[in-house]
Amino acid sequence: MKTLMRQGILLGLLLAAILSVSITTQAQESGEGSRKVLVQTPAIYPTLARSMNIRGTVKLQVQVLPNGNVKKIEVIGGHPLLTQSAVTAVGHWKFEPGPKETKESVEIKFDPQ
Repeated sequence: MKTLMRQGILLGLLLAAILSVSITTQAQESGEGSRKVLVQTPAIYPTLARSMNIRGTVKLQVQVLPNGNVKKIEVIGGHPLLTQSAVTAVGHWKFEPGPKETKESVEIKFDPQ
């Protein structure tokens, strides 16, 4: 019984961590890209960052292939404890296909609330 209760609590904490991360994609200011995200893997709020009440936005520059797969991710800004989680999640994203490679600006916001 205690094991099931503990598993339920852990599952609830994991869901809360995933739900407390908001994701915004924006076209690069140069107007080069503005593809829709078709498959969006949520970023997981790092346990250490949550326990330290660290919040903030991770800004990424994402190079997207014509088929919609992510080719390269560059961290533009964000707290070091949050960036790896953001990069890992966005690396699994799938964008809509396009005629050429584009660069997309992505912001992932972490808030422990």
